[in-house]
Amino acid sequence: MKDKAKQQPVEEIEMLRRRAEGAVSDSEKRYHLLAERAEDVIWTVDLNMRPTYISPSITRLLGYSVQEVMTKPMEEIFAPVSFKVAMEALKEQLGVENREQKDLARSRTLELELIRKDGSIVPVEVNYTFLRDAEARPVEVLAIARDISERKRAQEEAKHSTERLIGAMEHAIQAMAIIVEMRDPYTAGHQQRVTQLACAMARQMGLSEEQISGLRLAGLIHDIGKVRVPAEILTNPNGLSEPEFMMIKAHPLLGYEILKGIDFPWPVAQIVLQHHERMDGSGYPSGLPGEDIIMEARILAVADVVEAMASHRPYRAALGISKALEEISQNKGVLYDSKAVDACLMLFRSKKFKFEQHTQIGTSLDHIYPGALQP
Repeated sequence: MKDKAKQQPVEEIEMLRRRAEGAVSDSEKRYHLLAERAEDVIWTVDLNMRPTYISPSITRLLGYSVQEVMTKPMEEIFAPVSFKVAMEALKEQLGVENREQKDLARSRTLELELIRKDGSIVPVEVNYTFLRDAEARPVEVLAIARDISERKRAQEEAKHSTERLIGAMEHAIQAMAIIVEMRDPYTAGHQQRVTQLACAMARQMGLSEEQISGLRLAGLIHDIGKVRVPAEILTNPNGLSEPEFMMIKAHPLLGYEILKGIDFPWPVAQIVLQHHERMDGSGYPSGLPGEDIIMEARILAVADVVEAMASHRPYRAALGISKALEEISQNKGVLYDSKAVDACLMLFRSKKFKFEQHTQIGTSLDHIYPGALQP
């Protein structure tokens, strides 16, 4: 009886073991079935980047058989730059494993390029994580690679479409600038020179190219509101009466009203509206304090003052660059943004900035669209 009692637990243990083995086997079969039918490529490599498993979808992606990829060095599958990126990312992740507490769910995504059997390049998005041993140490890398060729094509088309739209906007901006120049010949070239200086200042200050693009367009038409000011006031050599000066001071708001309905990808209308505001709130048209004035408008304000003082006007001779730089230096942080002033002074005093010879906007536009200036 005792022998029979002992035998029963042994049989139960053996039965449980067989069930566990069967469950593992079923799990492995399901895993392989999913891997072999997956659209994305499932890839495992050891820590030396030698492949240990690759799903059949590799043939559709690269044109190689599974056997060919398994025996091929990884540096021949990855484009050279992508192989370097992948190796650096693996090294970095292993370094994190050694320095920090293990995050078993950690994964990372990279955009890489693989080389097809025919030599062409295919862009892929690779999400990878570590496979670990019983002690949670990384032993292999599990990567899932997805073909993103269609996504890349769509992004490229969107980029070209945006470039065409921006090109059309620039031509429209140039046409607006021509109108201002025609009505105010004494300030012909003023908007271009202000734009030239403002963009140089913005780069000196480290603004993004995106911000500089918006600043450039705003600069080219920052005085567009003057089209609604009588020409005889704009060109009056005898100075302005108070009512006339009030009309001139309205031009930022008038420019904003013209531009606010245009769906620019940058705050062009706001830059135009605010380019005569001052840091202490003494500017116009809204008397905004410095923190409420966008940076592009602060830069444009400094460039506008410097160019205006350095150039001839109907009611006075040019005051010169030295006088203009003295003005912004004395009022740095009071009327003008300190960083913008520092950038402007750096350009003129250390980098020998000079305004380029003025080329009429109308001339360049007529070259692009012959006859554009004909009545």
